[in-house]
Amino acid sequence: MSTSEIDALITLIEDPDPGIFSHVQKELAAHGPAVIPQLERYWEGHNFGELFQNRVEKLIHSIQFDEVQSRLRAWHETDDNDLLDGVLLINRYQYPSFDEQELRRQISKLRQDIWLELNDNLTALETVNIFNHILYAVHGFEGNKNNYSSPQNSFIADVLSSKKGNPLSLAILYRILSHSLEVPIYGVNLPNHFILAWVDEGSMVGEGNVQKGENRILFYINPFTGGTMIHRNEVDEFLNYLELPQKVGYYQPCTNGEIISRMINNLIYSYAQMGKEDKVEELKCLLEIFTPQAVE
Repeated sequence: MSTSEIDALITLIEDPDPGIFSHVQKELAAHGPAVIPQLERYWEGHNFGELFQNRVEKLIHSIQFDEVQSRLRAWHETDDNDLLDGVLLINRYQYPSFDEQELRRQISKLRQDIWLELNDNLTALETVNIFNHILYAVHGFEGNKNNYSSPQNSFIADVLSSKKGNPLSLAILYRILSHSLEVPIYGVNLPNHFILAWVDEGSMVGEGNVQKGENRILFYINPFTGGTMIHRNEVDEFLNYLELPQKVGYYQPCTNGEIISRMINNLIYSYAQMGKEDKVEELKCLLEIFTPQAVE
């Protein structure tokens, strides 16, 4: 379809006939994100009424959401999906026009600062101390204890900007950096809290972005409290406090898919607390990507 044909469709967006608008909406949405700049230029260059503005806003959001949903599904279906790629897709849900290269640059800067302090003779404890020093002391990252349930704690753009996050987002940043530096730190999907684990490389079971089965954990790391190191007995006590069984899955590394799924769940909870049901419903659609389908 030519530019002039698309412009002709755009002029019909505020047609009062619902049938005509439905057809126009479907035709424009079929072009995907490529049509958004033209929609925006037409919107800025003409003085249309409130109905046109509202419909264009919703149309653009719908196209952007469909793109995130499609890309997230493709990401999930990839065997060795990259955690940062998944995190950026969730960020795109809230900030579709954000400069992702700038986010990668910021993370690369953190990586370089840590890398400059590392050497092959460091123990696991010394390595974690370096991570903690750079992330928490030098760059000032911290757990957002004053606004724990804010959705901004789950978007990487906000976490990098504010230097505040929840246990999951801080763990994700820690995990992305450790993975890029080939340091064996993995996420652990502990109920009501998300932590990290240093896995003995000689005990790794399985392949891909998760180690399946029983791995030997040297210690755990709490990213929400400055990277403090904790031991299994403290995880035992936490589960006992929650009156939960000591399942293997609560102690072992989880997949990148499980991490992104938990991030979406956190956002659903945050927006539900704020009464933003439209976002809750959209995020539930994204969460369905990670829900195993029943076999008939």
